Amino acid sequence: MPVGHYAVGLLAKRVEPQISLGTLVLATMLADFAWCFFMIVGIEHVQFKHGMGAGNYLNATNIAMSHSLLMDVIWATLFAAAYFLRRHYPRGALVVFLATLSHWPLDFVSHRPDMPVTPGTHAYFGLGLWTSLPATLIVEGGFWVLAIIFYVRITRPRNRASTYVFWSEIVLLTLVWCSNIAGPPPPNPTMAPIASLVFFSLSVVWAYSVNRLRNAQPA
Repeated sequence: MPVGHYAVGLLAKRVEPQISLGTLVLATMLADFAWCFFMIVGIEHVQFKHGMGAGNYLNATNIAMSHSLLMDVIWATLFAAAYFLRRHYPRGALVVFLATLSHWPLDFVSHRPDMPVTPGTHAYFGLGLWTSLPATLIVEGGFWVLAIIFYVRITRPRNRASTYVFWSEIVLLTLVWCSNIAGPPPPNPTMAPIASLVFFSLSVVWAYSVNRLRNAQPA
């Protein structure tokens, strides 16, 4: 649910305008950053089969360290604690915790039953939204559009360049999402976690930039 995670970051900015959008996007994507790292070092594994759309070609055989519910609680606690130690803002730390933890329920909705609860167990869950393209467009696409509308309504661009920076990335994220839900598997599976890490990192940099270029308005 890639744009679904970014949508949570946009909506969380409305809940707590004092937190940078970059921090919120990083929080919502933290489990995927962990997945990239664990994939690169060989701790986690996924298989890419034939088919169109990640719901059909992606087989997550071992993602418990990054994506299990227990580990997502741990990642959320650690990230929220780091935020609190830096900002000394309890409400902000709570929002960061919830934004980070949101990763599991969103993936539970979108993944097939491959979402573990804890490492070392063999109980997997998932509703499989991604296996239906129409349902994905309606549910995840609608969530994405709603988040963009809310974010645009509570922020104002400082100049024309701010508008270009924001909307160009929104278009890029939407195109990448369309490729994920309807396109073929990556041509080089070995490079997939590295490419994902680069893309996720750039999207967080973009979010921090947008936060400086768009002024948050009172809700």
